[in-house]
Amino acid sequence: MQMLNWNDLRYVLAVSRGGTLRAAARLLGVDDTTVARRLVAMQETIGTRLYQRLVDGTLRLTTSGERAALHAERIEREVGALAIELAGADDVVSGTVRITSVPIVVNHILVPAAPILLKRHPKLELELVADARDLSLTRRETDLALRLARPKTGGTKVVARRVGIVRYDVYASASCSVRDAKMLPWVTYDEAMAHLPQARWIAATAVRDHQRIAAVRLNDAEALLEAVIAGLGRSLLPCVVADGDARLRRIGAKRRGSVLSRELWLLTHSELRRLGRIEAAAKWIEQIAPH
Repeated sequence: MQMLNWNDLRYVLAVSRGGTLRAAARLLGVDDTTVARRLVAMQETIGTRLYQRLVDGTLRLTTSGERAALHAERIEREVGALAIELAGADDVVSGTVRITSVPIVVNHILVPAAPILLKRHPKLELELVADARDLSLTRRETDLALRLARPKTGGTKVVARRVGIVRYDVYASASCSVRDAKMLPWVTYDEAMAHLPQARWIAATAVRDHQRIAAVRLNDAEALLEAVIAGLGRSLLPCVVADGDARLRRIGAKRRGSVLSRELWLLTHSELRRLGRIEAAAKWIEQIAPH
């Protein structure tokens, strides 16, 4: 058997995590054909099939493929630990910090405040990932995660602390009068997002007050915001975003309050949090987080 290329193990691990060529390619930042080519080359090198393509297009690892993925994951952890050890818990604020959160938090809280951090630390680079999925800190998919709920998983490797509160109230398009706005139907989330506190509040309020639900349903708070601005109905929106948008009118609380709030939690990998770049980004998030 020829010598195995360590780098090719990443492709087997990506298939294990993604399940398809497209998903594996997205995880690795390459195209589908590159993944397929490297997998074929690896199989030819070791003389063993690593995966099977099912009729629906998904890829299933063989026993050999699963063994290779386990070794690849172990190597990934070791390389990550070595990088941390070599970097040390230094005070140098340089390099790249990858931060993920839901789109509305990234677009309306993190991005506008990014100049503050970058001016303070000119050698720092930010990767802001707007994604509703819970990217993994333990698999190094992100360095920091900002989430609207206390995490239920992560184990001892993930450190979580509450850094703020996101308050919600009812808003409608500023083009509507308060009286007309209160007659609008509720714009809410689709069935897959019905578990969200905002969606549950809207559903309960609509049933209690015998009010209509709008004909359009969405799967993201950013889209919900745009739907309200477009006049499709009223909805529950984060005050930290909606209060600063002249296209919106608050029609909920009579005083400067809110009808719902959610905790904002910052997640960090325990082995990374003492690095200068991670500490600087975490401190910045704590400063700009709504309270």
